[in-house]
Amino acid sequence: MADCVFICYERCTTCKKAEKWLCDHGIGFEKRPIKEQNPSKDELRDWAQRGKIPLRRLFNTSGQIYREQGLSKRLPGMGEEEQLDLLASSGMLVKRPLLIKGDTILVGFKEAEWAQALL
Repeated sequence: MADCVFICYERCTTCKKAEKWLCDHGIGFEKRPIKEQNPSKDELRDWAQRGKIPLRRLFNTSGQIYREQGLSKRLPGMGEEEQLDLLASSGMLVKRPLLIKGDTILVGFKEAEWAQALL
């Protein structure tokens, strides 16, 4: 039985490090590919609320789509619904990996943060 849901992109080196870390620490997870199974608007809203995460932290700011759409300049003027619509439109806009375990929502991989939250 999976302890959590691990949302990742197969070609992302940070996601690979996070997956190895989970395996090394015996943490069971259900793996979900972000490109093929993009988080829905409702999921994103729920995770942001449960994890007390500002929506801007859910954006993959180093991604090609983020840069192409000039989102660093556009996001501050966008409302929550518009941001959620945008995030739900493409898995490649969402920062990864994402780990969901109850009310613990981890965005990106920082080993110390994951250890504190999961061990």
